Amino acid sequence: MTATTETAGGPAASAATAPAKARPALAARIAARAGGGVMRVFLLLVALFWLMPTIGLLISSLRGPQDIAASGWWQVFTAPSELTLDNYQRILSNPVITDSLLSTVMITVPSTVLVVVVGSFAGYAFAWMDFPGRDWWFLLVVGLLVVPVQVALIPVSELFGAVGIFETTLGVVLFHTAFGLPFAIFLLRNFFAEIPRELLEAARLDGAGEIRLFTRVVMPLGGPAIASLGIFQFLWVWNDMLVALIFADSGSPPITVALQQQVRQFGNNIDVLAPGAFVSMVIPLVVFFAFQRQFVSGVMAGAVK
Repeated sequence: MTATTETAGGPAASAATAPAKARPALAARIAARAGGGVMRVFLLLVALFWLMPTIGLLISSLRGPQDIAASGWWQVFTAPSELTLDNYQRILSNPVITDSLLSTVMITVPSTVLVVVVGSFAGYAFAWMDFPGRDWWFLLVVGLLVVPVQVALIPVSELFGAVGIFETTLGVVLFHTAFGLPFAIFLLRNFFAEIPRELLEAARLDGAGEIRLFTRVVMPLGGPAIASLGIFQFLWVWNDMLVALIFADSGSPPITVALQQQVRQFGNNIDVLAPGAFVSMVIPLVVFFAFQRQFVSGVMAGAVK
């Protein structure tokens, strides 16, 4: 009888004395649920809210000037017949806008290519070549990162005027290249320095010179960082207005300056401003999404290193 009592009471007593399983904290439960569908819906709503100005600009660019002046862009959902491509046909046939787009391309592409090419060579030199004063020169490059553009506007304007390249495309390209190189050299030097030394030494043992080593080994490995740099430089130059306003040719200014000059009266000129602004904005977006994979790879590679 005694044994039976102990056997029956033993598990009950153990269960009574065992500590109860603690429930997860409220914050932990919220975090666990937030990682699912609720968070995805929330992020989708945030993205849609963030894109609202872009959507509004696109719809406004597809409406007639009378419709734009009379009501907000959201009214198009009740009157879709207002949408038309006349505004885009008008600006594409406008020589001022087309010349400005061409001028912007002629400034942006050389500025981006020069910064990427010169920055790549300089970054490799600072990372893997020995020359007198290398570290001091690199510290000078790092110090140039903190120099604001506004400080150089007046002296560079006088210099460009003295050599005859003020208000020319060449002057704008040189200015953007000069101020883009410090960041390019700093970024690529730090990326190239993380390449394993053994890999470079093996290539040298196989008879590779510095040029071959740079083009066949370093450049393929540094592709993501170079793509990221190219995207940053392209976006900065394309969206610039301060440098273009001062140094560009006033007869054929970039698109940012041309749109600023078109601002006369909102109601009378919005049919030019809205499609022009959208065209000016959509080209950098296309470039970014076209190289999105390389951009993300470069950012992640820099984070891991």
